[in-house]
Amino acid sequence: MTDLHVRKMNFAFADYEVPFLWNEQNPAFSAMANAVSFLAIGFEKMIVRTITEMKSQLTDPVVADEADAFMRQEGQHSTAHRQHARGLIDHYPRLQETLDQVVEAFDRLCAETSIDYRLAYTADLEATFTPVFKLMLDHDDVLFAPGDDRVASLFLWHFVEEVEHRSSALIIFDAAVGRDTYRMRVAPSVFKHVLEVLAIACEGFNEHVPLEDRKIDAMSMFARHRRKQTWRRRLPFLDYTDYGPMPRAFDDLPLREQLIALVGVVRSQLPRHNPAHENLPALAGVWFRRYDEGYDVTRWYTAEAVGS
Repeated sequence: MTDLHVRKMNFAFADYEVPFLWNEQNPAFSAMANAVSFLAIGFEKMIVRTITEMKSQLTDPVVADEADAFMRQEGQHSTAHRQHARGLIDHYPRLQETLDQVVEAFDRLCAETSIDYRLAYTADLEATFTPVFKLMLDHDDVLFAPGDDRVASLFLWHFVEEVEHRSSALIIFDAAVGRDTYRMRVAPSVFKHVLEVLAIACEGFNEHVPLEDRKIDAMSMFARHRRKQTWRRRLPFLDYTDYGPMPRAFDDLPLREQLIALVGVVRSQLPRHNPAHENLPALAGVWFRRYDEGYDVTRWYTAEAVGS
């Protein structure tokens, strides 16, 4: 019997304008999180399609239950991120083109690759989430709390549920494919695709969201882009468009903790990796307890405490 719970959320994105710069203290993190929102829509659509196609192959009822709960959680995430994206598109209509390109990249992946590859893609990427999201959730006071509570609460919910189902994708992969060497072999192409999709989103942000609203070059999350822009600015014979300052989203986080997260990402791709043994963010436990107590987790920083 799976331990996962499917929670339906409404973050009231339709109630009033959704700001692109939802954390004004950290424009780079705002842009990065917005790009993750766009990616999540396409990625989670791929997960639902892939599991739907192959679930009849799962003869173990325990694994089948895990796959069903995992798919339904991811479906809820996709729905909520679509609501977030719709709020951004209402203000910047041409971002619809960007979202369409992101979704098309995953639709093309589904059409051109095998189920085994897509299961490995999902397992590889999902395995990185716990160390990366622990870094973010351990510093929610600077990354999330200062921002729009709807957007912050969306990401907190999504990230703690990723921690909750941290083992699901590998459980499904091991049952259906079961070849760690294959998962490792395709990892470079997986992360190349992820970065390409994030770049589609960030390039769209630069093109369709005015600098006065985003405050930074939305591509600044990519070290290669930062290097290219530096050379373009220095060499007058190269084409150069100034998209704004290029800070990094995690510049204010302790370097040691960033390195720990990086080590965790590398470890997550090794054979016989078991996400159940990962160090978990303390905030995840607080979130689940508050949710069970009836706290309004859709307004994590502004809702009144239960019983107050």
